[in-house]
Amino acid sequence: MTRLLCLALLLMPATAWAADDWPQFRGPDGQGHAPANAQPPLTWSEQENVRWKTAIPGEGWSSPVVLGRQIWMTTAVDRGHSLRAVCVDRDSGSVLHDVEVFRIEQPESVNAKNSYASPTPVIEDGRVYVHFGTNGTACLATATGSILWKNNSLKLEHKEGPGSSPILYREFLIVNCDGMDVQYVVALDKHTGRIAWKTDRTGKPADNPDWRKGYSTPLVIQVAGQTQLISSGASQVVAYDPSNGRELWKVRYKGFSVVPRPIFGDGLLFVVTDFGRPQLWAMRPGGSGNQGSGDLTDTAVAWQATRQISAAPSPLLVGEQLYLVTNRGVASSLDAKTGKSIWTERLGGDYSASPTLAGGRIYIPAEDGRTYVLEPAREYKLLATNQLDGRQMATPAFCGAAIFLRTDKHLYRIEASDRVGRK
Repeated sequence: MTRLLCLALLLMPATAWAADDWPQFRGPDGQGHAPANAQPPLTWSEQENVRWKTAIPGEGWSSPVVLGRQIWMTTAVDRGHSLRAVCVDRDSGSVLHDVEVFRIEQPESVNAKNSYASPTPVIEDGRVYVHFGTNGTACLATATGSILWKNNSLKLEHKEGPGSSPILYREFLIVNCDGMDVQYVVALDKHTGRIAWKTDRTGKPADNPDWRKGYSTPLVIQVAGQTQLISSGASQVVAYDPSNGRELWKVRYKGFSVVPRPIFGDGLLFVVTDFGRPQLWAMRPGGSGNQGSGDLTDTAVAWQATRQISAAPSPLLVGEQLYLVTNRGVASSLDAKTGKSIWTERLGGDYSASPTLAGGRIYIPAEDGRTYVLEPAREYKLLATNQLDGRQMATPAFCGAAIFLRTDKHLYRIEASDRVGRK
């Protein structure tokens, strides 16, 4: 069993996920690694290896999450007035539930590259949790689609629309809330939706309110036997105790509107620092028996990379190499220990979704409906380029032999024809 899989199993909520489930943004480990049994197809098109294709109403960039026979995602209908949760049957592609979760009288404006339904849900046995940023958070029963609870108290001014996805940790649903007006991390009791703990970001906020906001999703890691919630925000990345929200340590940087989710492996934490001029920082996370606590800016940073860093897609760590793709389509690989460039290649196009390792290959979705498939190696090697109709903003889910890929109009089940019906 790999180290990353062991970590994912350790940090699971009470409900265990099967090997072909995809319960949260970027998969079981939250870092873009499909389970070891994943065998997705190498090639597809509108005419090849599409088992089914289902129209999804409205607009939403949330990734599909998968548990058992159900696939859930969020969407916004009627120009953001109706915020909905949609469930599709994994086998047939038929829509099982289409539930209006929130009705918004006056939706705030969102960035042209964003949607009102961009945060990805998180799912466990019997429950799916959806988050629409300042417009509300809710829990639905997966069997019936009924709403079990709602929370409308997590208010903030996004300016560009919601982006941070929720995560589960034990009895808590945790989310970053980094707006122009307020910045905090909060845990809701997953059974009731009530606030269990709420921690304001520390440090003096930037004078310009625009420089205070962020859109990243937190990650739970283990450091020297200590569980830490790693949360990237404007001007700093902070580690919290996920059981109570107590700040453990932080590293300061210059940057805001951070989108990529942090990743962690072989003792190093990798964090993107900014949207406008992104850098990738590798740091040794603090903790008991490690780097200590408090402000670790001067002691924890191992290296910094400043060229061709992705501002929206999250990085991917495979072995001792990092793989990135910039918003403008430059793919690259860095040495994870040193930050030195290994290769750089221009793919072309625009990118918002994050790369995924599945079946020993790297899948990189572009906004124009293409998906590039690369070999993880010391040299750039393109294995396939696949094209679908529609705009592709959501990171796909990889489950067994299937890819569940969402465009702006449809959800696809991509699967090689000779794999249909096989486990």
